[in-house]
Amino acid sequence: MCAVAIRGWLEDVNISAPRPAPQPPLTHSNDPGVPVGPVLRASALTKTYGVAHAQTHALTGVDLAVGAGESIAIMGHSGSGKTTLLHVLAGVLAPTSGTVTWRGRDLAAMSDADRTKLRRSEFGFVFQSGQLLPELPALENAALPLLLAGIDRSLAMQLARDQLGRLGLAGLEQRRPGELSGGQAQRVAIARALVSDPEVIFADEPTGALDQATGWEVMRALKESAYICGAALVVVTHNPEVAHWCARTITMADGRITHVATQQPSTPELHLVPPPPPPMPNVFGGVSGAAR
Repeated sequence: MCAVAIRGWLEDVNISAPRPAPQPPLTHSNDPGVPVGPVLRASALTKTYGVAHAQTHALTGVDLAVGAGESIAIMGHSGSGKTTLLHVLAGVLAPTSGTVTWRGRDLAAMSDADRTKLRRSEFGFVFQSGQLLPELPALENAALPLLLAGIDRSLAMQLARDQLGRLGLAGLEQRRPGELSGGQAQRVAIARALVSDPEVIFADEPTGALDQATGWEVMRALKESAYICGAALVVVTHNPEVAHWCARTITMADGRITHVATQQPSTPELHLVPPPPPPMPNVFGGVSGAAR
């Protein structure tokens, strides 16, 4: 994504009042996997590309509810529709049919300007390779949403500095992306996503460009940061170890949700090591991902 496009994503951020401490999402007594009163709901979503004689059905009748503070992993093979679903949920793509509602408001009924403001103020985004601006130091990259919104520069820098510090990057504020490790750069991207205090964080393969150990640390930082903010977390991934951090895993194939699983996610209390991820096969036989 080019710098101009990234700036477009980050325009019109506003700073909301601090929210109360996060609470676990409420659930129906007869269905422990479905949150009550979701902040984000998709109903009968379809998304079709192409013309009548050569159509691709990226989404086919998808229903999904995201509760406040809930963590959801969306898994599936390449072409299953998981990234399309994330983009439709975030209001980046319009569905061919069906609805996405944000706190009861239909995203399709909003103006383009209102959807843009929603993505800047209530949604945060973490991309696979961070998508930081290479010419800016970490501090300005993290503060960019606030600076573009016209927030006082000294306040924006202090808020960004605080976020970077919470993510273990104190002392690295003046380093440019090329001077950071992959994990450090991804934590700067997390700080940028969080600096406007969003209610939902969308992460598209946030560990896809990282080695296993670094990816594990990035997911820990992302999950703990979402918990601190009280934000819901929607993660697209092909990696079951990443999905292990989330309370629900949605598996997709051919544009449909084929399986929903709930699990005990990594503990939300800060500074605690989560349970080990499920074992993964390796090329030498046996399994990897043993308890750390």
